[in-house]
Amino acid sequence: MKLFGTDGIRGRAGEFPLDDATILAIGQAVGEHLRDRLGRGARIVTGRDTRESGEHIELLFSRAAAVSGAECLSAGVITTPGVAFLSSEGGFDVGVVISASHNPYEDNGIKLFTPSGKKLNEQDERELEARISELRKEPVTSIEVPAELKQYPDATAKYLDHLTSNLPELRLDGLRVALDCANGAASHLAPELFRGLGAEVRTLACEPDGRNINRNCGSLHLEGLQAAVSESGADIGISFDVDADRCLFVDASGNVVDGDATLWILANEMQ
Repeated sequence: MKLFGTDGIRGRAGEFPLDDATILAIGQAVGEHLRDRLGRGARIVTGRDTRESGEHIELLFSRAAAVSGAECLSAGVITTPGVAFLSSEGGFDVGVVISASHNPYEDNGIKLFTPSGKKLNEQDERELEARISELRKEPVTSIEVPAELKQYPDATAKYLDHLTSNLPELRLDGLRVALDCANGAASHLAPELFRGLGAEVRTLACEPDGRNINRNCGSLHLEGLQAAVSESGADIGISFDVDADRCLFVDASGNVVDGDATLWILANEMQ
């Protein structure tokens, strides 16, 4: 049974492979896999985007993983790169992101990171798929463990500090920035980051309600950001996708700066 795609396990929330029984099997399989490898209960950090199904999936996964002795800490709503950072720097054995990126809000997913902040290799994915398949033969519909997520204290603050400490001399005073956060995971983090660096920030699509992700906004719909940059006289526009693992830019004239151009600019600056 193949479950893992290029970005973890994805599907329509409430339907296989994101029905409750399979989510429980996934959580239990991850916990058991790590326990068998480490000889102890695993330490797991979880995070999610703003989809309405996210907290439910995160809770089921964490409950099931706890059965194998795992300790699960929730970073709450946070970006995918944020979870990758926390899994690497926080002494965790795996990081788990509940997100389906730019897919519709009805979809969701479970993506795993190694302690180095990288995706799982194919061998680990195949081993997990085999465990999940076995566990689904006798599906569990409920698990008697604590019913609330245990929070990772100051997770977002730790990630913001990481971002700013890497560029200690960076200041954006006087720069006008328009941010489109796709009503996703960056909705609070990105404005706080740029304002903290001194920029004058105008926000778009930073009011998530669980269903309005990507709705005429985000990196797949740049028209609103282009208009906002032109109307406000912003120096730059930045558009994220829902879990903020990618972004596109708009220049001061409202022109889209695509990924190839962005890579060229970064490579040129890093020479």
